[in-house]
Amino acid sequence: MSTVTRENIGLLNDKIIVRIEKSDYFPSFEKSLKDYGKKANIPGFRKGMVPTSLIKKMYGNSVFTDEVLKSVEKKLTDYMSTEQLEIFAQPLPLPENDASQINMTQPQDYSFAFEVGLKPAFQLPDLSSLTPTRYQIIITDEMLNEEIERLRQKNGTMTDPESVTGDENVLNVTFQETDANGQFLEGSQPKDNSLLVKYFAPEFRAGLLGKKAGDEFNIQLLTAFEDKERSWIIQDLGLTKESAADAEKYFKLVIVKVGLLEKAVMDETFFKKVYRNKTIESEVDFRENIKKDMADQWKAQTSNNLQHTLYHELLDKTQIEFPESFLKRWLLTGGEKPKTPEEVEKEFPSFASALKWNLITDKIVTENKIEVTPEDIKEAARKQLFSYLGGLPQGDEQPWVEEYVTKMMQDRRFVEETYQNQRTNKMLQWLETQVKPVDKDITAEAFNKLNEEHQHHHHE
Repeated sequence: MSTVTRENIGLLNDKIIVRIEKSDYFPSFEKSLKDYGKKANIPGFRKGMVPTSLIKKMYGNSVFTDEVLKSVEKKLTDYMSTEQLEIFAQPLPLPENDASQINMTQPQDYSFAFEVGLKPAFQLPDLSSLTPTRYQIIITDEMLNEEIERLRQKNGTMTDPESVTGDENVLNVTFQETDANGQFLEGSQPKDNSLLVKYFAPEFRAGLLGKKAGDEFNIQLLTAFEDKERSWIIQDLGLTKESAADAEKYFKLVIVKVGLLEKAVMDETFFKKVYRNKTIESEVDFRENIKKDMADQWKAQTSNNLQHTLYHELLDKTQIEFPESFLKRWLLTGGEKPKTPEEVEKEFPSFASALKWNLITDKIVTENKIEVTPEDIKEAARKQLFSYLGGLPQGDEQPWVEEYVTKMMQDRRFVEETYQNQRTNKMLQWLETQVKPVDKDITAEAFNKLNEEHQHHHHE
């Protein structure tokens, strides 16, 4: 009779010994041999008529070993299911196991030992007494005006004036490298670009007024642009922004086309473009709607900030013990790629932190019956599509949107990743309801600086 025994060998670390008898695996071995005989294509024999003795000679040892190990695996799996063992990863075969003992010519009882790491029981900290800060971003008139100007530009009309009239003109140009005297360097080629007149240094702009398509002039990057604009111009030209020598290079600039983006007029036509499903008749109402949208966008960011705070509270205040020796041995050989002992020691702290967070998440999700539905995943697919398009569509969705969603729902990787993301998001949203946050007004600049400092601190 087969038996399974278990003994403790360390903190949350058990040894399971599976003992099987001949009667557990031998009938399956004989059946497998017969199946091989029915399917084997061996020259000189009709299919299904190969003698059992030949099949046994050719395939017996490997089939015998497979059936023994299958029987051991089944007994181990059944035992863990019956005992409801919650373990990390998979059982690790112990070095004392000797596969060479498996011998088809001498069927006998076999024993195999495995090591398992048990998941710990733990309690979550009481969150009801927490009073974390929940920031409220102050939407200033300057921020509001900038957003409205952005929308006016986005919904504006491009015209083709004859010449440059001001800072807002768009210039389609070509750059071609020269020497200080304006002579093209050997091998230099023209490179297209598009930039606003206001991107040039202030003292350079005056010389651009009145310029037309076909006009050309020599420039040095160092004097033609200020630091910020010069940095990305240099990158566009395939140069190195940190190189002082590259900043001092000379180019011939040729105007290919002069354009002017005429911003949308603040009227009902413009309001309708921005808000297709709303009736907005005045600039006051329009500004109020924009301000509300901006507040909602910032609210999502401040919610992320609060959730990040709660994430660290849970990690820091939840006490969980791990079967460290087992997990390190598993990391050595059980992952996709074997690691060295040095790599395991270096990576273990971050591995343990991620494992701890997974246990916390699982506990919260299970105990509070947090579920992710297929519709949640579909909605995530819609939002992903809309983000690619630059924002949420207004009005009734077109059939191609649902076609995209249907296609994404057939992508196993997308569904699995989205499920995990949605599960975590819902869990974090639940966490927000368990604390008593204190609201605090803050400027956007101060909030961004606070986040940068926080990220810098956690990356040190």
